[in-house]
Amino acid sequence: MNQEIDVLVIGAGPAGLAAAAAAREAGCENVLILERDDAPGGILQQCIHPGFGLHRFKEELTGPEYAQRFIDRVKELNIPIQCRTMVLDVTENRQVTAVSPEHGVEVFSAKAIVLAMGCRERTRGALMIPGTRPAGVYSAGTAQRLVNMEGLMPGKRVVILGSGDIGLIMARRMTFEGAKVLACVELMPYSSGLKRNIAQCLNDFDIPLLLSHTVTEIRGKERVEGVTVAQVDEKRRPIPGTEQYFECDTLLLSVGLIPENELSLKANIPLSPVTSGPTVDDSMQTEIPGIFSCGNVLHVHDLVDYVSLESETAGREAARFAAQTTQETPTYTVVKDGFGVRGCVPQRIRSKGAEDKVAISFRPADVYRKATWQIRAGENILLKRRAMILTPGESQRVELPREQFVGVDEVTVEVVLEEQK
Repeated sequence: MNQEIDVLVIGAGPAGLAAAAAAREAGCENVLILERDDAPGGILQQCIHPGFGLHRFKEELTGPEYAQRFIDRVKELNIPIQCRTMVLDVTENRQVTAVSPEHGVEVFSAKAIVLAMGCRERTRGALMIPGTRPAGVYSAGTAQRLVNMEGLMPGKRVVILGSGDIGLIMARRMTFEGAKVLACVELMPYSSGLKRNIAQCLNDFDIPLLLSHTVTEIRGKERVEGVTVAQVDEKRRPIPGTEQYFECDTLLLSVGLIPENELSLKANIPLSPVTSGPTVDDSMQTEIPGIFSCGNVLHVHDLVDYVSLESETAGREAARFAAQTTQETPTYTVVKDGFGVRGCVPQRIRSKGAEDKVAISFRPADVYRKATWQIRAGENILLKRRAMILTPGESQRVELPREQFVGVDEVTVEVVLEEQK
């Protein structure tokens, strides 16, 4: 049976919950959330550490506490959440096919769709680390779920490859549970995590961070017995003679997150080669009319507070799209990555929109100290900000008045170094 839905949200994590609530508050009565897990909340269910909500609620919350704020909001608005439902297909004309134990195969026709599927971790297979395939190699997120939700300890002597935020947080968590974390090994010459997590999760517990290093071999047949770590050169190749061996029973991988965009591809939505998420305009609408994207499926965020803000924009705009009988063809300002900048979102800004301000976010391409970043339209500087340090591990976000983009074909977001001035 084909069900008619005004705004269909795929995913009941922090992005999907915020988008659905915003859509209902914008006047859309027919909103439905589909979630493949047993309960709403997404990845925040296993993030029991504090540090969430500082920007949004001006107080420090754990992940489950932050998620519960939005779960309660969705319940108050009487928005149905259909859990244990796997979405199989999304088409360009906004037809969604899903399956669940309770309802079997269902087909939904939506006036607007919000994609909020989140992201997944890179695995060992993506890294091609030499060695055997013993037990004891986990992604950091899997280890986090085992410890925080299942009450299981992956191991007692741990090496972490990658310095993403989940890996840094798990270094502290494993230490709390009695394990010995021997080192956090990072391929790049800088950490990919937040500075506060390096301080609180590594430095506070005397866990060494080995920058410009990687794991070159995993030893062990049935279970991990140890790993070999080597320094790498500027081309990220191991330097002979720099090897050191760590005797351990567990290797955690924190080597990056990938937006979960299989459904986006099925809908023929163009993806950005930089963010690996859809290209969108400032309403979070993809290049397929009526399909919106937000949260970590759009681009990987540092802070869930900004996921919520971005997703509320997507929800409001999806409600507006669903309510319109005719769709105008807007004019756009293209947003380009300049020197030192990767992954600007959105990639296009409408000259006309319901919201007066437009948010732009990006990641620095490298570590820059005492640098200035700016948004430039030709020779005209729309915004200039100075920073003591810019790092790829911390994205930058700014809001500008929409009127600044009217009549502008293209803007460039770029880093300006001292010697370039």
